[in-house]
Amino acid sequence: MTDLAPLIWNRLRPEDRDWLGALARLAGPHARVALVGGAVRDALLEQTPQDLDVVAEGTDIQALARASALPFLYHPAFQNATVTLPDGRGADLVRARRESYPVAGQNPVPHPSTLEDDLRRRDFAVNALALLIGPGGELALLDELNGLSDLEARVLRPLHPRSFHEDASRLIRAARLAARLGFTADPELLRQVPEALAVSEQTPRLWAELKLLLSEARPGAAARTLEGWGAGEFLPGVEWLEQLDELQDAGQPVSPQLYAAAALHASPDPERLAERLGLGNRPAALLARALSDMYFPDGTPERVLRGLLRPDAPVPLTGRDVLALGVPPGRAVGEALAHLAQLRQEGKISSQEEERSALQRYLATERPQ
Repeated sequence: MTDLAPLIWNRLRPEDRDWLGALARLAGPHARVALVGGAVRDALLEQTPQDLDVVAEGTDIQALARASALPFLYHPAFQNATVTLPDGRGADLVRARRESYPVAGQNPVPHPSTLEDDLRRRDFAVNALALLIGPGGELALLDELNGLSDLEARVLRPLHPRSFHEDASRLIRAARLAARLGFTADPELLRQVPEALAVSEQTPRLWAELKLLLSEARPGAAARTLEGWGAGEFLPGVEWLEQLDELQDAGQPVSPQLYAAAALHASPDPERLAERLGLGNRPAALLARALSDMYFPDGTPERVLRGLLRPDAPVPLTGRDVLALGVPPGRAVGEALAHLAQLRQEGKISSQEEERSALQRYLATERPQ
């Protein structure tokens, strides 16, 4: 394992190595500082880590954050700090702890503890790897929970039998990771899915994780993974989300709001889903525009969503089309378009050809002076 430590270290950005080394020196010889979680996992997967999660044992977190001379926000309840790195990224500086869950799904109660206990409180073995960084630059990889074997097998395994009962949001996080990294579910993960479903209503973090899922590179793949695990009820419209993945793969930009709007359209209670996910009003407004008869140019989110949800919807005539048919510029153009919109709403026209015919009849009989 020791020969992997330099590999992980060298995968980090030079500026991140400088910051981590400084933290280890500032913490002192009697403390332990370690890079943990996704950064270690991603480095071993030959990626450059972006999100840094640092655990410190045997030192005061607030004093350590202050000594780093970077802006930080201190969280006294957990004695953690969020440090703003020079390039604007946020890095978590965490006091080593263990956790207990008096109420399933609610926030855990932290207790000061060791680095090893801190790793045991995490979600999956592949996220429980730690790179120890000594004050003199010494490096060592800590693998207390056989995360390296799971990483090699590309499998997600919860760390204890009640993991999803304590925090059902871990199920959503698993689907996000599985879709992003191409991992599969350990049998223990699948065994715990019903427990996550049972406590989902009392787990607010689950909905925050679902909102994060909509910002993944391929949300449709993550939603399909959830469905395959028996938890498809959390995010409806998986077929549409997968089609948006395909559009994105083909080079069409697809925003999280567009994914959210598609999910809202598939939901039996879109208002409740929007509230749970904390979406605000913009996805619902986007959906309403896409389902309207307004004209939107190719490539706009409204046009993309309309093509997905209403593939047979005609493209309405525009002001330019009306002008080309002989309507003079000005108020008459708006009146002609309003006439066509009324016919569309009444279901009397359903194609661009029918719109042109209707417009010609309108011009022949009721053309404005």
